[in-house]
Amino acid sequence: MSHVTNKTIQRVYEILEGTTNDKITKSFQIFIITLIAVNVLVVIVETEESVLDEYGYLFTPFEVFSVIVFTVEYVGRILVYKLNPKYNNSKFGLARLLVSPMMLVDLAAILPFFLPFVVTDTRFIRIIRLLRLFRLFKLSRYSEPMQTLGIVFKSKAGDLAVAFFILFIVLIFASSLMYHAEHEAQPEVFSSIPASMWWGIVTLTTIGYGDVYPVTVPGKLIAAGVAVIGIAVYAIPTGIMASAFTEELRHKREQKNNTCPHCGKDISEK
Repeated sequence: MSHVTNKTIQRVYEILEGTTNDKITKSFQIFIITLIAVNVLVVIVETEESVLDEYGYLFTPFEVFSVIVFTVEYVGRILVYKLNPKYNNSKFGLARLLVSPMMLVDLAAILPFFLPFVVTDTRFIRIIRLLRLFRLFKLSRYSEPMQTLGIVFKSKAGDLAVAFFILFIVLIFASSLMYHAEHEAQPEVFSSIPASMWWGIVTLTTIGYGDVYPVTVPGKLIAAGVAVIGIAVYAIPTGIMASAFTEELRHKREQKNNTCPHCGKDISEK
């Protein structure tokens, strides 16, 4: 009996974590991906009142079904966590699992259904229901492109932090200069440095909505310089991400070429 139970737990772990490529595992992944996609689509289309009035009666049963599936998946991962090499040798393995990014995403995917039972504030419930969009992030478990994106962000987190710190310094400097140049001419628009930051963000990103702009000669000169600098500043994180994606894709391609398609073992040394 114990052997059968252990075998079942092992099989559940393989299906949930996708450690095998059999039909059941692939079918489960396709089912979850499809369910997540439809959930996100429902969150979007139900904001159309005409669609909600005509098909709203279908949304509640579908939401209940989705929450049941996601809850079973969440609980299942907790029950088989000891088979995961990341957590089985740790004293606080379960705690580490529960606070891991993907488990928090899984929790956020099911909480919006249960919280309205204990929260009665209508405005808060609307915000909670919007959290259902977090189900989109569950795709990172099953989508290789999203996994690649996560790896790239993680590997270049330090470089991106430096790039955005530079951007923040430029934003403060530009907003401060514009405040002093335009405050007397437009006291309502450039009322303070924090208020001027809206202009700084719009200009540095080269969006230029046109709702806030300088009218004095010094202000126009500052704006021209900031617009040019903005192109250079935003090129830094863009270049970091582009090079990181190239490196990661090359690494995956090399790894794939050095892996046996039948057994999955490394054949680079053979």
